[in-house]
Amino acid sequence: MPAQASAPSQAPSMASLEAQETGAAPAEGNQMDVGTEKIGAPASPRQKSWLVQHFSLLLRRDRQAQKAGQLFSGLLALNVVFLGGAFICSMIFNNVAITLGDVWILLAALKALSLLWLLYFAACTTRHPHAVLYHDPHAGPVWVRGSLVLFGSCTICLNIFRVGYDMSHIHCKSQLELIFPVIEMIFIGVQTWVLWKHCKDCVQVQTNFTRCGLMLTLATDLLLWVLAVTNDSMHREIKAELNALMENFSGHDTNTCLCLNATVCEVFRKGYLMLYPFSTEYCLTGCAVLFVMWKNVGRRLAPHTGARPETPPFRLHGAIFGPLLGLLALVAGVCIFVLFQIEASGPTIARQYFTLYYAFYIALLPTMSLACLAGTAIHGLEERELDTLKNPTRSLDVVLLMGAALGQMGIAYSSIVAIVATRPHELLDRLILAYSLLLILQHIVQNLFIIEGLHRRPLWETAPEGPAGKPEAEPPRRGSLLELGQDLRRASLAYIHSYSHLNWKRRALKEISLFLILCNITLWMMPAFGIHPEFENGLEQDFYGYRTWFTIVNFGLPLGVFYRMHSVGGLVEVYLEA
Repeated sequence: MPAQASAPSQAPSMASLEAQETGAAPAEGNQMDVGTEKIGAPASPRQKSWLVQHFSLLLRRDRQAQKAGQLFSGLLALNVVFLGGAFICSMIFNNVAITLGDVWILLAALKALSLLWLLYFAACTTRHPHAVLYHDPHAGPVWVRGSLVLFGSCTICLNIFRVGYDMSHIHCKSQLELIFPVIEMIFIGVQTWVLWKHCKDCVQVQTNFTRCGLMLTLATDLLLWVLAVTNDSMHREIKAELNALMENFSGHDTNTCLCLNATVCEVFRKGYLMLYPFSTEYCLTGCAVLFVMWKNVGRRLAPHTGARPETPPFRLHGAIFGPLLGLLALVAGVCIFVLFQIEASGPTIARQYFTLYYAFYIALLPTMSLACLAGTAIHGLEERELDTLKNPTRSLDVVLLMGAALGQMGIAYSSIVAIVATRPHELLDRLILAYSLLLILQHIVQNLFIIEGLHRRPLWETAPEGPAGKPEAEPPRRGSLLELGQDLRRASLAYIHSYSHLNWKRRALKEISLFLILCNITLWMMPAFGIHPEFENGLEQDFYGYRTWFTIVNFGLPLGVFYRMHSVGGLVEVYLEA
């Protein structure tokens, strides 16, 4: 660790000489974060000195130690996930040998270990001298931390409703079941506080222990998500109680455990069912933040990258049509959401409300797809360079966009198979088929537009400069004043050319980005707050069966909500950089 802490104080030329010798930059935990592969100037006799060779050897050893630490912590998380997955699968396929209580005990142990590490990390590791010398400016943007707090609060409220529901059935339930929601509330509260405060930190001390702790917490969140996706015991219990109430009203006795206070239980049931998707959203968001923190352990940045003062504020810049069309879609979505929720509060949902819901999607999704295609074409016409600098947050954003899109696409493909196999003749079935096809297309073209925009260098930003005033994409080298003047002249000409000849392209990108932001907020709001026609229409449930379709929807719906939320963040970045 002392060798690591003193590495930034070494002469910058030594790091550049090492990069020139090996042909690749040193590991991100052992050098200034100045890009990926670099080609330097021809080797000089000074490179062969004993000091430079010794320093290069230290860098190689430190890089190997970092890779070994990442490998070990990754294997730890992999084994924990496989162990928990085996428990959950055993509970699903043989709930006699492995019960839900056994899974809860395992998760409670993992949450307790993760909780102890989170407290140690906040109280000891981050307070160590020289523990956090750098902060990743791209990690933990406001929308990610805000969503983490929002989803964490909703998950805590969900557990409160769960405790209230269990308390109302305490006469026929074990008191031990009340412990697990309390442990989860404490775990989520502490984790949210730690991630909010330290998500940008690049920890330089106790690196291996920190990596293992981050991976253990990530594996715990991932197992909580898997359990929430596959566990339908609470839903079955609520459904059985409602059926028992109907049988009591019809004069038939039943031995089902009923609530002592029907009004209070109805509040707990509604609150639990409405907040259920937020628990899975919190687990996914927490995993994403923990992974970025894991990648940043030992990472060293140039001093100037601690902040981004040059980032322009969020302003409309004369955009009119995009916000107007987006607001129109948002208002229409809110109206349909309210109508559907009012209808869903009754015993059955009329088919015309399903028709209205899917017709809204069929009208909105093609418009969004055309906007994404137009934006992608404009990106191709632009003369902005691609930003090839190493950025773990952006790489994770791309992976999350592609991975989260699989949720709704999986539901859509399952619906297509069910509808085509049953040979539908009704209008609603045809609308669902068209909706599924358009949803797949919209996910594909929107991912192309966002990823293309994220990899374009912002117009307001020239090539990032390193500590010596040179671009980070190039290794530090001795250049003449003439070369520096030519670089400045090229940058100035590119800036003037961009702002004098590309106005219509920038304005179009901003209009498209604002329209897509509002549309994705609309499509995020409708499933996030309890509107689930995929499960209520009954067609796919009759085809696949209750349990299979419950697992498909519970797997895809949280990913779909996460995808819309993550798309909004990516579109904001595209808007700011246009």
